Amino acid sequence: MARVVVLDYGSGNLRSAERALQRVGAHVEVTSDQKAAREADLLVVPGVGAYAACMEGLNSVRGARIIGERLAGGRPVLGICVGMQILFERGIEHGVLTEGCGEWPGTVERLEAPIVPHMGWNTVRTPEGSKLFAGLDKDTRFYFVHSYGVRRWELEPAEHLKPPLVTWADHSGDEFVAAVENGPLWATQFHPEKSGDAGAHLLQNWLTNFS
Repeated sequence: MARVVVLDYGSGNLRSAERALQRVGAHVEVTSDQKAAREADLLVVPGVGAYAACMEGLNSVRGARIIGERLAGGRPVLGICVGMQILFERGIEHGVLTEGCGEWPGTVERLEAPIVPHMGWNTVRTPEGSKLFAGLDKDTRFYFVHSYGVRRWELEPAEHLKPPLVTWADHSGDEFVAAVENGPLWATQFHPEKSGDAGAHLLQNWLTNFS
């Protein structure tokens, strides 16, 4: 049974994530303990609310450093919602720029759509070869609730490195990054823990791929 830590840094649907992971057979611990987060088989970084507040909470438990150390050792990390957004270089909310973890270049910014927030069920456009969405129909819907997102993928291709697999979604004509698969670092803008059977299937794919 995979040992999964859900990182508690004061932001996120911790119990929802815990229950969803237990549902697919993981042994789950919700904790802010840095040693446990470093040593777990898999780490989940959830996040809800404002980008700046999430980064403040993450920094309070040295979360960015933990994520970096895990990735350097090839140890899996899954970011969810704002937990995905903070993996990028920066976020801009209400004119305030906040530095993120910098695992990927790019800016989290307000969606440019007639109705914001983007709230409810939506399909996604997955790339060929995705392991995160393996076995899911292209019309599968996932649950989103957010006003901000990454609207441009800025990581330049590297000659000798396999490029990340980027999944996109559309809200009223505005495209944004819905998920990323990049070596041991995977992330979703939507909430798999609130996406019913589809979310459970996706979490099972994550566990299976890294267990």
